[in-house]
Amino acid sequence: VQLQASGGGLVQAGGSLRLSCVASGRTLGSYAMGWFRQAPGKEREFVAAISWSGGSTRYADSIKGRFTISRDNAKNTVYLQMNSLNPEDTAVYYCASKYNTLLLVTTDYAYWGQGTLVTVSS
Repeated sequence: VQLQASGGGLVQAGGSLRLSCVASGRTLGSYAMGWFRQAPGKEREFVAAISWSGGSTRYADSIKGRFTISRDNAKNTVYLQMNSLNPEDTAVYYCASKYNTLLLVTTDYAYWGQGTLVTVSS
């Protein structure tokens, strides 16, 4: 599975962005998907995860209520809608997938995208 993340950019605090992650090579119907982020000088951290059907989701406490993960298996795409962004959300955001897994909140994913940079100015 190849993952291509996009949608990052520069946004002012309080603004919104929607990240997309398109998969190729396999259909995503049986893959758990996740979003992670890595800020400069920090370790990669979990942001959100969604089950293969979209029926279950998990969020990091730091973004709960502001970010929403969703997926469209027909389009082989996972989204991360990010609202009320603040400078602490500045990071490279990565999408990840793992086959035959219901839901995963650790970095134990098999496939990773290349990342898309989100910069939030104050």
